[in-house]
Amino acid sequence: MLNRAGNVIRLLVILSIVLATGLQAETIDEKVESLLSRMTLEEKVGQMNQVAIQVVSKTQGTTEQDHELDLDKLRKAIVEYHVGSILNVWDKAHTIEHWHEVITAIQDVAVNETRLGIPVIYGIDAIHGANYTVGATLFPQSINMAATWNRELVRREGEITALEMRASGIPWNFNPVLGLGRHPAWPRFWETYGESEYLASEMGAIYIAAQQGDDPSAPDKVGTCAKHYLGYSFPLSGKDRTPAWIPGRMLRELFVPPFQAAIDAGALTVMVNSSEINGIPVHSSDYYLTELLREEMGFEGMIVSDWNDIKNLHTREKVAPTQKEAVRMAVMAGVDMSMVPLDFSFYAHLLELVKEGSVPESRIDDAVRKILKFNFQVGLDKHPYPNKELVKQFASEESRRVNQQAARESLVLLKNEGILPLSPDKTVCVAGPTANSLSSLNGGWTTTWQGNEESLYPNGKQTILEAVQNKVGKENILYSRGVDFEKEIDIADAVKKAKKADVAIVAIGEPAYCETPGNIDDLTMTQPQLELVEAISAVDIPIVLVLAEGRPRLITSIAEKTAAIVFAGLPGLEGGPAVADLIFGEFNPSGKLPFTYPRYPNDLMTYDYKLSEVSDINAYDPLFPFGHGLSYTEYEYTNLTLNKEVIGKDDELLVQVTVKNIGQRAGKEPVLLYLTDQFASVTPSVHKLRGVTKVPLEPNQSTNVEFRLTATDLSFVGRDNVRIVEPGEFTVHVGPLSQNFTLLAKDTFSLQ
Repeated sequence: MLNRAGNVIRLLVILSIVLATGLQAETIDEKVESLLSRMTLEEKVGQMNQVAIQVVSKTQGTTEQDHELDLDKLRKAIVEYHVGSILNVWDKAHTIEHWHEVITAIQDVAVNETRLGIPVIYGIDAIHGANYTVGATLFPQSINMAATWNRELVRREGEITALEMRASGIPWNFNPVLGLGRHPAWPRFWETYGESEYLASEMGAIYIAAQQGDDPSAPDKVGTCAKHYLGYSFPLSGKDRTPAWIPGRMLRELFVPPFQAAIDAGALTVMVNSSEINGIPVHSSDYYLTELLREEMGFEGMIVSDWNDIKNLHTREKVAPTQKEAVRMAVMAGVDMSMVPLDFSFYAHLLELVKEGSVPESRIDDAVRKILKFNFQVGLDKHPYPNKELVKQFASEESRRVNQQAARESLVLLKNEGILPLSPDKTVCVAGPTANSLSSLNGGWTTTWQGNEESLYPNGKQTILEAVQNKVGKENILYSRGVDFEKEIDIADAVKKAKKADVAIVAIGEPAYCETPGNIDDLTMTQPQLELVEAISAVDIPIVLVLAEGRPRLITSIAEKTAAIVFAGLPGLEGGPAVADLIFGEFNPSGKLPFTYPRYPNDLMTYDYKLSEVSDINAYDPLFPFGHGLSYTEYEYTNLTLNKEVIGKDDELLVQVTVKNIGQRAGKEPVLLYLTDQFASVTPSVHKLRGVTKVPLEPNQSTNVEFRLTATDLSFVGRDNVRIVEPGEFTVHVGPLSQNFTLLAKDTFSLQ
């Protein structure tokens, strides 16, 4: 009896262990299916609905008042309409304490007052840091991060931003932007990683991997959203949310690769292009959202619309005769979550569509399955509330140091006629509308959507003027704004002060802007700013021109009248000191342009131009080429070698080059590798970027840099819109050096 009883006890223990282990081993997919099976149609449709915080608020946050939630509206949204997600701020950044109040109130209702207790997924545009949380570490914008050519800095930006988002209680980041900066007038140019699909793919994948880690549910990780799929960044007019005309082969060659890299890196969500490609609004396209993105590119995550763009299928694009039809088109095309942010019309229309049979419930199940999976992937089932322990790491000194390094490496010294670095014993005239502005160093998505509320910027951060004053003393600075962006203030005063100075630092560029409000009709730098530089150039002192701008505004008429030019771009909250440190030689500049800086309004060639674009009449003649950037030292490239002169289709080509610092200062050099396909069935570019490594070098130090090329690096999208590799001759270029090799293969082969 005792043995039998003991066996029973042991069996019960084993059974309990098995049951416990089984419960612990329940997969996310199993959890999703279990939850989905218990949901009503109304609860499912509600999960597909995302609304802005305005819908659940009493007051917006302004300079005069604080934001306040409305608990009755919140219950209506979550309990009555079952919303799956809330986004945004209204209308300024919250303190971390207020974020905790907001997220806690939302999750209290979702978890405790709904039948199934599904937490709400909160999303935010954390474009250059947790920019909607007061006091966050605000990095250089993406165009500047690309100018660093430093993968490690992009990785650290991703990690720090994720931690500071989670410290705020927010698990979903609407970033990175993976369009290409190939139209310099586009107002979201600065949100991209530049004009090369290789560089954008590299930087985007690193950022995603850093933000999500191996486990996006970890306390310091978030889910990412690759955006804006697809072709959004190349509108024909250069205006935001206007039509793109992109041939299918070009689309696959240039605009698909960064999103493919994002998918391969594990991006959990994708946001859709607000506009259209070749007359087809992307939100309505089964081809782009299902056939290409899901079936061909292999994306398995959640697809979210952009702001109000399902409604826009009816009101703006005019492809849907009614709002209800717009909802049907978008959902059947592949949109899983609707950002129709200011009302519940999507919910009502979709419910009707399912009940009348126009949208099958199986499609609803498919969408909700992806939404619930994302909810579990970011760990809201276990940790729906803010982790207040993370506040201890929020905006740490270590994060500030990383940000400082990113700001420094993001600056590009475009021109230097021996004037830089400046000696601190100079009397300096500082002029221009961006000299004493933090907003011009940060741009949009900074505290507010447009980033232009200067009064909301932190008091402890320095403008360019303030940072220069710290270098040479206020008594040695003569400051005159001189002009505003669009009008003269007092150019005569700026000239008067320049006459008393040894050198002039003139900071021009753009005010902060974001999206459509940043549209322009003329890429040329505004006339008052050009006139300011012209006037100061008449004084017999050298001019150091600083460009604080989100896109390459044309400065051709004044470029030759300067002794030095610094592209500051949008270097973030540490940008002021970084610019001053560069000018006075506190560090050695190492940034290089990730885009082509044009010389003329209608000469907008990119670095990967075709041979037919250059002739006796035409030339690739930008003001500053892609990859350009000066240093306070010199680098020498020697010994470019290939391990093979002939390779097969499965071989790896090892490329080696020696880089030496032959100057007097330590520095960092981005080593760029380009590849030329000598002959191809589709006209080849003169060269394509296919590798980059940034190396630190002390004076007289040399290092051997290695690159490894495979068939993927030799590929292109062929005439049949399939990525292929053709046998033939290729040339590798690194610095001023080049070497040829041959790919031997029986026939052309596909990589798909």
